[in-house]
Amino acid sequence: MSLLIKNIDGLVQTGDKSVLKICGPDMSKVNTLRNAYLFLKGGKIRSFGSMNDIDNDTEVHNEGPTEVIDASGKYVFPSFCDSHTHLVYAGSRETEFTDKIRGLSYEEIAERGGGIINSAKLLHDTSEEDLYVQSAVRINEIINMGTGAVEIKSGYGLNPDDELKMLRVIRKLKENFPVEVKSTFLGAHAVPPEFRDRREDYVDQVINEMIPVIASEELADYIDVFCDRGFFTMEDTGRILMAGLKYGLRGKIHANELDFNSGGVQTGVRYQALSVDHLERSGQNEIDALSGSETMPTLLPGAAFFLGLPDPPARRMIDSGLPLALASDYNPGSSPSGNMKLIMSLGCVRLRMLPEEVINAVTINSAYAMGISETHGSIAVGKVANVFITREMPSLAFFPYAYGSDLIDTVILKGEVYSKSS
Repeated sequence: MSLLIKNIDGLVQTGDKSVLKICGPDMSKVNTLRNAYLFLKGGKIRSFGSMNDIDNDTEVHNEGPTEVIDASGKYVFPSFCDSHTHLVYAGSRETEFTDKIRGLSYEEIAERGGGIINSAKLLHDTSEEDLYVQSAVRINEIINMGTGAVEIKSGYGLNPDDELKMLRVIRKLKENFPVEVKSTFLGAHAVPPEFRDRREDYVDQVINEMIPVIASEELADYIDVFCDRGFFTMEDTGRILMAGLKYGLRGKIHANELDFNSGGVQTGVRYQALSVDHLERSGQNEIDALSGSETMPTLLPGAAFFLGLPDPPARRMIDSGLPLALASDYNPGSSPSGNMKLIMSLGCVRLRMLPEEVINAVTINSAYAMGISETHGSIAVGKVANVFITREMPSLAFFPYAYGSDLIDTVILKGEVYSKSS
């Protein structure tokens, strides 16, 4: 099947396939082609250009589109790449939401058996089949909101059997939905109650019992650690990341959400982590560590907003020349939303990022944070044909500006229109 989208008011994030990330001041620039067309075939982007030149496009005329969409007055974006989610979980945690309103902190809720431990109990009592059904609803939801690639973490199992259960559900989602899915093993998400006074023994279990089985069954693409106060130390994190690397699992880090001195960023850079995520409590030391590295700093403004945490220093990071990615952190406790359009708006309103900067942060840079920017995250010939068409809107900036409006009209994954009833 081939698809031609014509009369596009603005074709957003066009460029060269070789560009893998955007850094510093360049983040304020987004190539947008006006009065454009986009030709998709075989699940890939085959060509694009100005409507004035369409008659000269041999791809369009030799192949002959089987479907044509008129996008007059509309914009076409590459699909969002959400590089940090926990959307495979059981139940919900709205009672903790009420506790937060009453003034309890994230750590106080965790100490009372809430937080990650609460989700682990719920997941343990949920069958793999039910867990898949619940998670399928969520992944369908985010697809309809424009996400075409998503990283999903385990971490609500906290024992070998339940971590494997989560990772099998993630694999099944990948098999059954057209969205690109990357799987991350996050056994070191929290210390289980039975290991409360034996944290190092739990680290040993993650390294010696979980990682080898997960690697042998090819259930994960990456490995992650929650390196922060009250969770796992720099030493724990280094041990786990090194063990993961031996099995081909590159690291990703939860860092500096709770403490300025977690050392998570520096540890991530030291072990060449693909991304370090959260970073609400970060300063010049973290910026210096990230400068010149291959590690993508990834901010999760939905979590900072929902938990009332300090906003990470996005402006300072960009002005220092760093790239930035934004992700939803979709999870039941600290960011119960996978709406990446809302994440863009929070990036503008809370983090003082320009509309162009948030576009780069949720497309090409977040694709980089998933290890897929060669194939996703921009409109480039040869990339996967994951795009969405907006409703009619007056400008590019209107998209994050209208933070409460559903502006996505048509979702296209692998070159085919995705039905909202799917």
